[in-house]
Amino acid sequence: MSPLDLLDVDSLLTDEERDIRALCRRVADDRVRPHVAGWYQDGAAPVRELAREFGKLGLLGMHLTGYGCAGASAVSYGLACMELEAADSGVRSLVSVQGSLAMYAIWRFGSAEQKQRWLPGMAAGELIGCFGLTEPDHGSDPATMSTRARRDGSGWVLTGGKMWITNAPLADVAVIWARAEEGVVGFAVPTDTPGFAAREITNKMSLRASSTGEIVLDDVRLPDEARLPAAAGLKAPLSCLTEARFGIIWGALGAARDCLATALEYAGSREQFGRPIAGFQLTQAKLADMTLELQKGFLLALHLGRLRDSTGSLRPEQVSVGKLNNVREAIKIARTCRTILGGNGISGEYPIMRHAANLESVLTYEGTSEIHQLVIGQKLTGLSAFD
Repeated sequence: MSPLDLLDVDSLLTDEERDIRALCRRVADDRVRPHVAGWYQDGAAPVRELAREFGKLGLLGMHLTGYGCAGASAVSYGLACMELEAADSGVRSLVSVQGSLAMYAIWRFGSAEQKQRWLPGMAAGELIGCFGLTEPDHGSDPATMSTRARRDGSGWVLTGGKMWITNAPLADVAVIWARAEEGVVGFAVPTDTPGFAAREITNKMSLRASSTGEIVLDDVRLPDEARLPAAAGLKAPLSCLTEARFGIIWGALGAARDCLATALEYAGSREQFGRPIAGFQLTQAKLADMTLELQKGFLLALHLGRLRDSTGSLRPEQVSVGKLNNVREAIKIARTCRTILGGNGISGEYPIMRHAANLESVLTYEGTSEIHQLVIGQKLTGLSAFD
């Protein structure tokens, strides 16, 4: 049986949600799974081609409204992330960064002109976006970012650099955050602007089917119309991260489910000491414990999705609970499934080691486990441990 069949969690979903999940599973099975091992080995994926295919299906910015976006529910978006990450975390990252970071920032904080200029093409997958917040020396503490924006007549000049930026080498527009005299400000920067450069980060051991880059901003001159007018202060980019973390809560479950399904199938056919290893107590204990955590993670994700659909938003600490738990448990599941496959667990013929390596990145990007623990701790105690 499927690991998520144990508690009949499908009964908690609507027909529309199940249909969206089935659509995403089909596209992952048809377009990603047959090729992703090769993409991972080569360290490259056809990002633009995938973006156009996902755009045709309405998967880019699917939880947003207007401008060609599908206006889907939070739960539907979460299920899409789960199915895409069951194929590969890097593929889900493409969709998350495009929709929940770059598109959401423009949709939430941009001007009417910016929204019309960028969002329809991004929703269709014809334009690629990236989100420039993390810097080489400033990750978990973005308030200390070094990138600067200074006024120059009626426009702006950006200087600095960003690091570990998904989609950056291919992006048509980069949402860039910088410090100015008035605080943190955001810009929608066309990547063909003089002074803007992005290089591919190579030799990655994780998320190899994802395009990741370093951005250099060398006196990038922009008109004031490039500034995101409704973005005021650090809360603006942090709210975008909260938006994207919701997809991670669901996506990590997809990677874990795929690992567990692989381990279940393998244990049923692999024989040692005259019988399938699925019949041994220690193997069954591993499978039972992993299935338990997968079920709990799904119920947590579903609760957060329903809460968001009913209230319109989630508090940061609620998202931290989901990201901390589900990614932490997903990587434990991947590692334990690897032990069930023994030596075959490290083979590229099976997806488990690839998922485990990808989840090492998911564990730390968009908030490390330690940061999410402190967010939760601050809410519980009323005391900040960040300073």
